[in-house]
Order: sequence, then C-alpha cells, then structure tokens
Amino acid sequence: MLIIGHQTVAGLLEGREREVIDLVADAYRRHDEGRTSLPHSVFLRFPDRPRDRIIGLPGYLGGSADGGEDDIAGMKWIASFPGNIASGVQRASAAILLNNLRNGQPEALIEGSLISAQRTAASAAVGARTLLGGRRPSGITLIGCGVINREVLRFLAVEHPGLDRLAVYDTDPERARKFTQDNARLLPSATVRHCDTLDDALATHDLVSLATTAATPHTSLDACPPGTVVLHVSLRDLTVRAVLDAHNVVDDPDHVCRENTSVHLAELATGGRDFIDASIGALLRGTATLAPRPGKPLVYSPFGLGVLDLALARFVRDRARAGGLGSEVADFLPAPAA
Repeated sequence: MLIIGHQTVAGLLEGREREVIDLVADAYRRHDEGRTSLPHSVFLRFPDRPRDRIIGLPGYLGGSADGGEDDIAGMKWIASFPGNIASGVQRASAAILLNNLRNGQPEALIEGSLISAQRTAASAAVGARTLLGGRRPSGITLIGCGVINREVLRFLAVEHPGLDRLAVYDTDPERARKFTQDNARLLPSATVRHCDTLDDALATHDLVSLATTAATPHTSLDACPPGTVVLHVSLRDLTVRAVLDAHNVVDDPDHVCRENTSVHLAELATGGRDFIDASIGALLRGTATLAPRPGKPLVYSPFGLGVLDLALARFVRDRARAGGLGSEVADFLPAPAA
C-alpha cells in the first residue's frame, strides 16, 4: 500500500494547473462517451447536525484509448464540517483509496482535500471556458472566500491570464479581506473590490463563482449583468426561479438532481429536466450545442463527479511512484496463502 500525504500531494500538483484542467476535461469526455461507472454518491448525515456530512464517491474511469493511462477505480471519502472554519480548521477533509484492477486489492491511500479542491476548481475553469464561448470576461467575482474559491481563482487566473479586475464578497468581511491579502499573488495585477452586499457582488462582473456553505437557496441572479456566466460550485445558492430563468449546464443530470441542490429543487418544481440545456461532457465532445439567448445568465452546476478525483489521484500516484515519494506499507494486506 502506497500512502501519500498532503504535503507530497501539494508538491506534485504545484504549477500543474493546465495539466489538471486537461485531465478534468478528458474525464468529462470519457464520462459522456460511457467509459465510466459512477454510482450515486453516498451521504452520511447526523441527527440534529444538518450542516455536517461525510460523502462517499465511488467510481471507475476507463483508460485512454492509446493505452497511455490504465483504468482506475476507487473511492473518495470526504467530510464537510462548516463549523470548522470558526476554529481555524479547514471545512473539508478527504481521503482517496485506489484499487488495483487486476485483483481488486487496495493499492494507494492519498490525502484528498487538495485533489478535491483542485478538481472542483478545474471543473469550474472548464465550465467558464465552455460557457464564455471565447469572449473575455470583464473580471472575476468570487462569492464565498474559502479554500474552494481560492483554487477557483488560481485556475481562472491560468485560464484567463489577462484579467485585471477581481471582486469578492463574503458574509464575514474580515474573511474577505484576509482572503485577498493571502491570495493577491494569484492575480497580481488585478484591481480588487470588496463588495458590501451580495447583489453588489453579482452586479460587478460577468463571471461569477459561487462557493459558499449555503444549505438552502438564498439569491436570484437579477443583479447580474446580461449574459453573466455563473459557476454555481456550491449548488444550493440559487432560487428555483433563478435556475429556470437561466441557461443551465451540468456535469451529469442524474447526479446533480439530488440532495436538494438548486437544480434538484427546480426539477421538483417543474416535474422534469427540460430546463437543463446540456451536460459539459457533451458540449466538450460536440454532441450537444448551446445557443444562449442574449442577456440570459448561463449557469454551470457541477455536482462533482468522483471520476474527476480518480483522474487526479492517478496522476498523483503515478508521479509519486516515479519520484520514489510517499510511504510504502509492506504488511498492509494479508500475506499470500502458502
């Protein structure tokens, strides 16, 4: 068993944003081609603690057609405890277990919080690229100043290196100020605006990333400029009307229409999914097209498919093995029968 800790994962992913974006886009294409197996995520919840949860994301991702990458299977086990933030502990913690597909045995255990955050951010970058359709955004607005939007900013800065305007909003203004202080290097030439209200933030730029801990819908998109691209990463911010009044792209309709996401609530309200325009994998492959109406918001709601975690975990595992990194535990599994 190869065990790879957080600092090693961080070192292996540092400066690899473009590769990570490509890995995520490729995983979406393979999913749309039917080269994955992706059961629904399992949500472990606790009595009288509605904000806390631990989620299990099992999956299988087929290898590359040229044989350059092996098939991979495994599971991410990720905890989300929003109350951690007040005590200086990260909201999310995760571990990823990879299995050997020759014999089914577990072969790698990888600390997964950074992999989870970066695959989410890379997914947002892929969504922004696809929904913007080649146009240059006026700037980036981040709503929610935590780890996820830090990574979203990192990946959008790579995807749009010429951007020079950033707006931020958080329900805790001090957290927003600390966020921009700590992460100014990611967009070093940007003019930063700290917004006083959510509507002010939504009105500032035409590329918005929502990464909050909201458990129920709380905002419309009425304040947004025409044609705003909204990366609805946290999935539960938008009202049903906001969803229905927008063009909607998702990663997988069956996965995102669960667990009271805004898209799920819109499905319950309408009795169907006709308001979903396309999946991101189909748009990337060209098997679907998006013809947005002028002025209408474009909302990308990625549930977060486990195959994205597997793609990045395989990348980390392979680079760790090549560099002799991580810790091998020789007696983790039972000894072969004599």
